[in-house]
Amino acid sequence: MAKRPIFYDTETTGVKSDKDRIIEIAAYDPINDLNFVSFINPGMPIPPEATSIHHITDEMVAAGPTFKEVGQKFVEFCSDGGVLIAHNNDAFDKLFLEAEFKRAQLIIPQWEYLDSLKWARKYRPDLPKHSLQFLREVYGIPSNQAHRALDDVVVLHRIFSQMMDDLNIETALELMKQNLVLNRMPFGKHQGKALADIPRNYIRWLLDNGALDKTENAQLRQSFEKLGMLA
Repeated sequence: MAKRPIFYDTETTGVKSDKDRIIEIAAYDPINDLNFVSFINPGMPIPPEATSIHHITDEMVAAGPTFKEVGQKFVEFCSDGGVLIAHNNDAFDKLFLEAEFKRAQLIIPQWEYLDSLKWARKYRPDLPKHSLQFLREVYGIPSNQAHRALDDVVVLHRIFSQMMDDLNIETALELMKQNLVLNRMPFGKHQGKALADIPRNYIRWLLDNGALDKTENAQLRQSFEKLGMLA
């Protein structure tokens, strides 16, 4: 069965998948030119700090379906060889999907995933930042309503299509399975600086504060190890 890219994004009540909830999910199937978007009633208040980012209010989701209802429809939309692509997928969207499927007692399909943030860090090490909005500017894509699910999905598709050039999704998956080594610091006060030039005392600070133990920073830790900077 041919693999089918599905670009998707979630908006949530917060950043912790074990306690926060998805309140909006959107996806785009470029093969069939189809969109999927739905609000979700999270069964909990949306914190003001979250609303200030995505502008989704309690009133907007009050009449929305539960994740169990939306999850079943999302499975149908992403079936037939779907490869789910999101920006910061491995450390955010995928974790929220898995948590919501578990809470709803739904079986999550054996989808394949691709993290476009990791792709950008791997193949555009020349850039100082790799956020979706920064990449949008780099690739000359018109501004959108940032941090709303469908708008971000549309932008992601256009960005990733340019980053992939003429590669197919199967090749992209194989390339991402290869050992990923970062060349530049992806965050913090030394963001954009070559890893080899990061001060040892800053690396020690990252270690002491547990930053390099986080799942989303696994490649960073491995890269420092390859450079012999954690010895």
